Amino acid sequence: MKILVTGAAGFIGSHLMHALVRRGDDVVGIDNFNDYYDVRLKEARVAAFGLRVRKMDLADKEALDALFAAERFDKVVNLAAQAGVRYSITNPYAYLQSNLVGFLNILEGCRNYGVKHLVYASSSSVYGLNEQVPYRESDKADRPVSLYAASKKSNELMAHAYCKLYGFACTGLRFFTVYGPWGRPDMSPMLFARAICQGDPIRVFNHGDMIRDFTYIDDIVEGTIGCIDREPAPNENGLPYRVYNIGCSHPVKLMDFISEIEQAMGRAAKKEFLPMQPGDVYQTNADTALLEREVGYKPHVRLHEGIQAFVQWYRSEQNPLKQ
Repeated sequence: MKILVTGAAGFIGSHLMHALVRRGDDVVGIDNFNDYYDVRLKEARVAAFGLRVRKMDLADKEALDALFAAERFDKVVNLAAQAGVRYSITNPYAYLQSNLVGFLNILEGCRNYGVKHLVYASSSSVYGLNEQVPYRESDKADRPVSLYAASKKSNELMAHAYCKLYGFACTGLRFFTVYGPWGRPDMSPMLFARAICQGDPIRVFNHGDMIRDFTYIDDIVEGTIGCIDREPAPNENGLPYRVYNIGCSHPVKLMDFISEIEQAMGRAAKKEFLPMQPGDVYQTNADTALLEREVGYKPHVRLHEGIQAFVQWYRSEQNPLKQ
């Protein structure tokens, strides 16, 4: 099976591409290697996993068209996006170019070059002001609290339109908070670990009163591959279109998560308690029953085990950002 993975130097993308290559798929990876966070980490992921990743930007329609025409992919996994809720407050135009223009170019490539199935990254942030938990795919997701969330909901709507118009299968994955080795430096595990190592205070928003559905990277990769392998059956409208939550379904209090990192590192964190940040939500909690029922997804890595693996990597020579 020939598969395109975009965002292949990213956290989820590099782990996914590595797993697909190991099982024997013919995988092409692309990434623009932008400097949203330290490029050394992206380059180190590619080197550590032995990946071959081409430098390409999704907004470059001509280059992307040429790639689709030359490679004739069976399936596409679009993980490339401008990430970060808080960053979208100060840099909104980056999200429109990558998450909307770039995604449109992916859809056009699938349409024009016979791709059978598109799997793409959405986000738990689409639930926005929805206060009912756990979040279910049938819940309303039309009240985003950040431009990042709005761009991800837009991706779901765009994919639905292309699925209806052109008939190729589309699966959207609403990722919840993902952690593990090779994680992003702007995410809480890396921020907390670095601060603890340096003796700096960690910023604890909403005074620590937050709950997150932390999901270990291996579970995310396993679930994503399950979706790649299973094209969705026609839904109630006769379309091969599906959106799934992909998380752990066992939400954790932020202070308990910090405690796990402290224990794994053998040091207490200095804490700076702050109010809620614009664009953040109090709680994320995935109902993954649909993904379990239709794809067989079953996360198995416990938080304690996952944090231990993350800290071991963080302290290793593999981590180019280790302080």
